[in-house]
Amino acid sequence: MPDVPHPSRDATVTAPICRCCQHPIPAGHGRLYCSPRCRQAAYRRRHTPTNEPPPPLPAARPRRDATIYTCPDCDTRTLGEQRCPDCNTFTRRLGLGGHCPHCDEPVTVEELLQTPLDNT
Repeated sequence: MPDVPHPSRDATVTAPICRCCQHPIPAGHGRLYCSPRCRQAAYRRRHTPTNEPPPPLPAARPRRDATIYTCPDCDTRTLGEQRCPDCNTFTRRLGLGGHCPHCDEPVTVEELLQTPLDNT
């Protein structure tokens, strides 16, 4: 067998570099960081949540303008008014809605969806 030169264990080898501060790691056991301080800093960097801002919320819209109210005394329906214009009492909320395109009376969306369609 030919005599192949083997590098000595004591030969100079490029020292490993710390993953945190990029300084050479002292000789010894195989380590990734040069000091406990660098190891802790790397751990904190890996486990700290990112400070991404949350997605923007849609602009707030008032619902009172699209709410149908009814008077408990005289059964008058109003759109967006919480007091009855006739008897000046507080009204009861029925739900979201608007004016009917045919009769111009305030109707709720639920009432429109419950009305059977006339497909004759």
